[in-house]
Amino acid sequence: MIGAVVFDVGETLVDETREYGTWADWLGVPRHTFVSVFGAVIASGQDYRETFQVFRPGFDLAEERKARADAGQPETYSEEDLYPDVRSALSKLREMGVWVGIVGNQTVRSGQILRSLSLPTDFIATSDDWGVEKPSSEFFSKVVDAAPCSGDQIVYVGDRIDNDVAPAKAAGMRTAYIQRGPWGWIHRDKPEVAELSDWKIRDLNELPGIVAAEND
Repeated sequence: MIGAVVFDVGETLVDETREYGTWADWLGVPRHTFVSVFGAVIASGQDYRETFQVFRPGFDLAEERKARADAGQPETYSEEDLYPDVRSALSKLREMGVWVGIVGNQTVRSGQILRSLSLPTDFIATSDDWGVEKPSSEFFSKVVDAAPCSGDQIVYVGDRIDNDVAPAKAAGMRTAYIQRGPWGWIHRDKPEVAELSDWKIRDLNELPGIVAAEND
């Protein structure tokens, strides 16, 4: 039985191409160069934030986010940055009576943007709202607490093994790995994907069919 589906944000719902492009601009490096280093950092198993250290040693992401905001160039995204399957998949799940949540490692500002988009969801929260980040077990305990069903009836959907699938599985949830974005493609053949993902998908519109089959 699946009673709830909870989504990660970046590269699960939101295409971050534009956002990381603006970070390249802020750092004063070509976008292609930034993206290439970003991919290399992920492939080597490092935290993606190490990308910024390559171009500017000592880079403080929180301080630079504030500096961008003060300069009138805050991190942002909009309807056009949502993946094309987002609204249709979320709408269909809710029509099926499934509780839909969005919870990811995001800033308070990102949470405000998500809420302003009026997505078909029952719940939205961010790591900044909660004061705890993935992959912390406390984060996923809060996900379970927020949902109206037990952990084994929740499917957590994300593009990363380390931040999404593995910790959600450890928290007793079921998991769907979506193969898109840098992590989704770079890590697609890792054995952990097959070991820890209940489903591996390429499109969010696959989820209503999965739920229908499980709840039949």
